[in-house]
Amino acid sequence: MEARISDIIDLMEVIAPSRLAEEWDNVGLQVGARDWPVRSIWVSLDPRPDVVSQAARAGIDLLITHHPLLFKPLRSIDPSTPVGSIVARALSSGTAIYAAHTNLDSAVDGLNDLLARTIGLTDLRPLAENQRDADNKGPEGLGRVGRLERPADLETFAGRIDKTLRLEGAGRISGRPDIRVEKVAVCSGSGSSLMRRFLDSDAQVYVTGDLRYHDALDAQDADRGLVDIGHFASEAIVVGMLVRRLSKMAEDAGMSISIEPCFIQRDPFRTL
Repeated sequence: MEARISDIIDLMEVIAPSRLAEEWDNVGLQVGARDWPVRSIWVSLDPRPDVVSQAARAGIDLLITHHPLLFKPLRSIDPSTPVGSIVARALSSGTAIYAAHTNLDSAVDGLNDLLARTIGLTDLRPLAENQRDADNKGPEGLGRVGRLERPADLETFAGRIDKTLRLEGAGRISGRPDIRVEKVAVCSGSGSSLMRRFLDSDAQVYVTGDLRYHDALDAQDADRGLVDIGHFASEAIVVGMLVRRLSKMAEDAGMSISIEPCFIQRDPFRTL
C-alpha cells in the first residue's frame, strides 16, 4: 500500500505519543504536509543543514529526528538564516521533517528505557513520572532508575559504560571510585534539571549528559556518583532503535517503505 506522512505519524504516535511531550517542547510534523506520499525515510538525531541537504539530494521523503527543528514560533522564514535555509531546502525538495523529542524520552520502551538497558539496568521505573495522564498505568516519564545486573564500584561501572557506548575516554566521572553501585539513575540528553530527583532517589549513581560543576559538588556532598557521558552519546543510540521499530511496524502494516539510519552527524565535541 502507498503510505502517506499521516500513516507514519500514526506509527510514531504508538512509539512516542505526543501527549508525553513536555509543555515547552515542539514535537510532531515540523515541515511538510500530512498527505504527502512516503517511499523513503531517514532517521537522524538532529535536522542539521548537512543532514537535510543530503536527504534532499537522495530524494528522501521524510526525515525523522529526535531534536526538533522548530522550538519557537518563527516571525519570518529567511533562507539566509540557518533555520530558514533548512525549511526552504526541505520544502523545495519535498522532504518532510518530523520530530519525536521529550515524548520519545518519556515513552515506555523509548530512549530512556533503551539507554538504561544498554548500560545493564533492570527493574526500571521513571526518575520523574509523567503526571499529565491520570489514567496512565505504564512507567512513563523522564529518566529511569533501575537495578544494575552486575553491581560494581563506580570506577568499574564507568569503565563498562565507556566500552559499551564507545566513549573512548570522553566521559566524565565524579565521586569516590569505590562507591558501591547497585541502583542507577539515567536521563538521556541534558539531565542537570533532574539532579534533585536523583538525589531524592535510592540510586547511588546518575548517568546523563551536560552536568555542571555544582551538580558534581552536590553529588559529592551526598556521597553519590556521577557519570557524564555527554549529550550526543546518551541519545545517538535512538537512531538504530527507531529504524528497527518503524521498519517492523511498517512491514506489519503492509507499507512498502525504505527506512534507513542517517549517521552523517557526529558529536560536536572532541577530546583534547
